[in-house]
Amino acid sequence: MGMTKTLLFLSVFITGFAFAQDDLLKDIDTIQTKTPDTEQPAFKALQIVTGQSTKLAAKNEWYIVVAHRFGDVSKGFKDFFGLDNASTKLGAIYGITDGISVSLSRETNLKTFEGAVKYKLVKQSENFPVDVVGYNVMAVNTDLNKDNYPNLQFSDRLSYLTQALISRRFSDKFSLQLTPSYVHKNLYEPLVEDKNQFLTGLGGRYKISKRISINAEYFVNFDNHSFYKNPLSLGMDIETGGHVFQLLFTNSQLNSDIGYLTNAAGRWEKGQIFFGFNLYRVF
Repeated sequence: MGMTKTLLFLSVFITGFAFAQDDLLKDIDTIQTKTPDTEQPAFKALQIVTGQSTKLAAKNEWYIVVAHRFGDVSKGFKDFFGLDNASTKLGAIYGITDGISVSLSRETNLKTFEGAVKYKLVKQSENFPVDVVGYNVMAVNTDLNKDNYPNLQFSDRLSYLTQALISRRFSDKFSLQLTPSYVHKNLYEPLVEDKNQFLTGLGGRYKISKRISINAEYFVNFDNHSFYKNPLSLGMDIETGGHVFQLLFTNSQLNSDIGYLTNAAGRWEKGQIFFGFNLYRVF
């Protein structure tokens, strides 16, 4: 089965499943709001695809997160189109207030822990055109060892991310977000990346039915090296009674925040794509 046929099959299956869910769940919508469109969130999910959105967990809400990225689908049947080589992230998010949330996660790829804080700075309203949210991450790479790095210190395991998430809800169907980002790595490979990296991302959401939207995001890394690629991802949000299930294709198998932004290795034009999903459960 060729690469094009594989993606076509997956797309048809996903779309059919999504519309079936839309029909089955049409009578159990739990989200009721009387606020104006400009006061509703620009995005239904906490992530656009893999990158963060301006949506935050509400006060006292707990989210359990399971994010899965299968292997490179271009490997074909040998690796069962990526199903043999998967990376999983498990995490928890807690809303301290309606405007501040904290999170902790671990990804199997590189055994990376990430702690993050997300906080709303400005809310879109009739008096202000956009939402502005800050997002800060500290990551710990526990996969590093002294066999490869004899002088390894704990601080070498650390990397940091700072983002400004700037979104606008243009209508009930369409939202856009601009995401200027800064990454700092204490330990890095100078031949393939820089210690300090600046990126800018653009992401969007377009609602195609009551419960389904198509999402996309792209980040440009202004790092002068070219070993890693700019992350490009396409996804689908499926709302199920107030929760959102996300299916996606991306050129980055890593789904930690810093890993996704700076270590995307796949090339879309060569079919080096990773299929995956994000699953949230709120308490």
